[in-house]
Amino acid sequence: MKIQHVPVAFAAQTWGLVQDFLAESQQYAQDDYTLDQIQMYVCTGQWLLLVATDDAQKLCGAMTVEFVNKPTKRVAFVTGTGGKFIINEDTFKQLENICRANGATTIECATRDSVAKLLVRFGFTEKYIILGVSI
Repeated sequence: MKIQHVPVAFAAQTWGLVQDFLAESQQYAQDDYTLDQIQMYVCTGQWLLLVATDDAQKLCGAMTVEFVNKPTKRVAFVTGTGGKFIINEDTFKQLENICRANGATTIECATRDSVAKLLVRFGFTEKYIILGVSI
């Protein structure tokens, strides 16, 4: 499986191919973003769009990444991932290389317990638990 960055110039024409994958991730996001908002972030270059393709170039999944500059690091924050069997040791190394090429020193994400257990295999550790309340 190959992980590729979709350049901003091709984000709009790729959107129809990836939106269902990204909709999968939004069922857990508790309305942090709508698909229209994700599309806007991707198509304006504020978020990176990555796609996973198999050996036959069939699209298998998609991911969005937001970069956040902090005083001591540049964080690649994964804002959404959708697809089947797209996270393994090889694809994670590809993700690391793409994030590193964009200046990231750290990869972070917010996730549910089942995915967190998978990500521990790739060196992730629990940093904190995110809670929220509407006011």
